[in-house]
Amino acid sequence: MKEAQDSQPVSTRLQQIADLARQHPDWSFTNLSQHLKMDLLRAAYERVRKDGAVGIDGQTSDAFSLELDENLGRLLEEAKSGRYRAPPVKRVYIPKGDGNEKRALGMPTFADKVLQTAVTMLLTPLYEQDFLNCSYGYRPKRNAHQALRQIRDGVTYGARWIIEADIRKFFDNLGHEELRKILDRRVRDGVIRRLIDKWLNAGVMEGLELSRPESGTPQGGVISPLLSNIYLHEVLDVWFEKMVKPVMRGRAHLVRYADDFVMMFELERDARRVYDVLPKRFAKYGLALHPDKTRLLDFRPETALSPSQDNDGDGRGARTFNFLAFTHHWGRSRFGRVIVKQVTARDRFRRSLKRVREWCVANMHMPVGDLLRILGRKLRGYDGYFGITGNYTRVVRFHRLAERVLYAVLNRRSELGGFTWQRLQGLLARHPLPRASLPLSVYRTLRTRS
Repeated sequence: MKEAQDSQPVSTRLQQIADLARQHPDWSFTNLSQHLKMDLLRAAYERVRKDGAVGIDGQTSDAFSLELDENLGRLLEEAKSGRYRAPPVKRVYIPKGDGNEKRALGMPTFADKVLQTAVTMLLTPLYEQDFLNCSYGYRPKRNAHQALRQIRDGVTYGARWIIEADIRKFFDNLGHEELRKILDRRVRDGVIRRLIDKWLNAGVMEGLELSRPESGTPQGGVISPLLSNIYLHEVLDVWFEKMVKPVMRGRAHLVRYADDFVMMFELERDARRVYDVLPKRFAKYGLALHPDKTRLLDFRPETALSPSQDNDGDGRGARTFNFLAFTHHWGRSRFGRVIVKQVTARDRFRRSLKRVREWCVANMHMPVGDLLRILGRKLRGYDGYFGITGNYTRVVRFHRLAERVLYAVLNRRSELGGFTWQRLQGLLARHPLPRASLPLSVYRTLRTRS
């Protein structure tokens, strides 16, 4: 029996975990580590990005792959025997938003990424049977565009009061003890739980200083998104679906993507009841909502489109909310119908354009053909996310400004001298950039990305 199981491919064993989890929603799994084998580690190695920054040991993916079987075998033996020591995560800081603030970035070692990926692969099929339809972030076959569609549908079909929420430093404040209690309900495998504990306690190396935070998920860790989903599934999703919705008088919807979420209500009374109790719910699990970024919004179209509302320069009312880098607001279609519009948020628009400018400057001496080809890929990637119905104006504007950035950068190249706009158009005729496009329509079912 065991030999037959050992010969099964990884996908079959993971499907068995999913089937058992679905059939037995009250089971706590004690033998998941039996599936932690060399073939799983090889599959995990294939999934790990090979161009990521190195951790504190300085080992690159190329160095790890030189003795791949030996490294994977040692990793497996240490993990199963309990001798594995999770290395601290190297921390650096990168500019955040407009550059006035900095965001901490964690860099685990390559070997640690491989092991975290393997454990994530084991836990994902189990928890996918528990997770609810209201969550979309970091889950297989679910994406941000599906979440945006749910927002649009919820508002279109009656949601008029919006709670726009922001969890303050969620990934830093996630409680370890609370997480362990939540994990106990489904995972009691000693090997797996010991590894998770080691990652939670591994610490952060900043320069030569080592710190061990008492809360938070492994910074930059592959397993962090899954642990955060497990945590918020209990803190928010189950609470909203099982305790909040049944006592609402009108319709209510929750849409969550990782630690960002929006609640939509048909009735003001329901929305205010939840808004008042929401901070208490999060405080129970050691979390807090940002007071300046969490609000209850009157999103009735007659209010949002009222001439008395302040105008923000886009020809729309000030009653808007942001979610997943889109600004949601009421507007009118070209036929005059009142509809929900989703357009690129201004801060994200500026940030994306800034990144294009920085990349062009950093690569200004690249052969022009290569420069235009890679810039074209970046523009297609931009359209792939922001190119949804109703956002054409901003997508076109982004393309035009990116073209102006390209012109300014090429004009600085001394060897070109006297570079003109006409000369740029000649280059673009030979190496055309992609035209602005909207590959995602809100009027047909969005195709799921794997």
